[in-house]
Amino acid sequence: MRIDILTVLPEMIDGMINCSILKRAQEKGLAEIHLHNLRDYTTNKWRRVDDYPFGGEAGMVMQIEPIDRAISTLKAERAYDEVIYTSPDGETFDQPMANSMSLLNNMIILCGHYKGVDYRIREHLITKEISVGDYVLTGGELAAAIMADAIVRLLPGAIGDEQSALSDSFQDNLLAPPVYTRPAEYKGWKVPDILLSGHQLKIDEWRLQQAQERTARLRPDLLQKDK
Repeated sequence: MRIDILTVLPEMIDGMINCSILKRAQEKGLAEIHLHNLRDYTTNKWRRVDDYPFGGEAGMVMQIEPIDRAISTLKAERAYDEVIYTSPDGETFDQPMANSMSLLNNMIILCGHYKGVDYRIREHLITKEISVGDYVLTGGELAAAIMADAIVRLLPGAIGDEQSALSDSFQDNLLAPPVYTRPAEYKGWKVPDILLSGHQLKIDEWRLQQAQERTARLRPDLLQKDK
């Protein structure tokens, strides 16, 4: 898998994509994540990527030319399954979407910034718009890092125990059950006896029951997705 991230602030996410699981996945050759500074695709001496909006609205707007130039350059080198724009009004990113996107080969993620991008970019160059929540960030860099992390960790071999990803929260629209480790008792606080029983079938039943109970209590909206 290859992920190309277009941004005006590559330094904002460089560290995030070069540590932990993302770093190991890249070292194993499972994924490539490349950062592209949009200022490198400008033609003005100030390397500006933004300008005032037509109509007099407050704020600055990312220009179409450097973004089109960057996307066209990348597309000339390889085919892309998706060209994604991070936007507060995009489709909400969730685990099923991460699962689906982990099957793609190549994608471009354009990080929004300032007041947004020239709308013609969204009309003609973007194939999918994604939001990480109903709030506004300074830019789409954090959203791009979140998506890259959620997607790459699902690639076979990215995590040492591949079954671990399958038991994460939001798989099957359930929150994960409680987890415990040694010591079995601390300050009088005990690990549930069932987890120490060695009876795997009963342990699995307990975990499912706990996942269902926690989801119904904390995120009942997830249970509605199955209906």
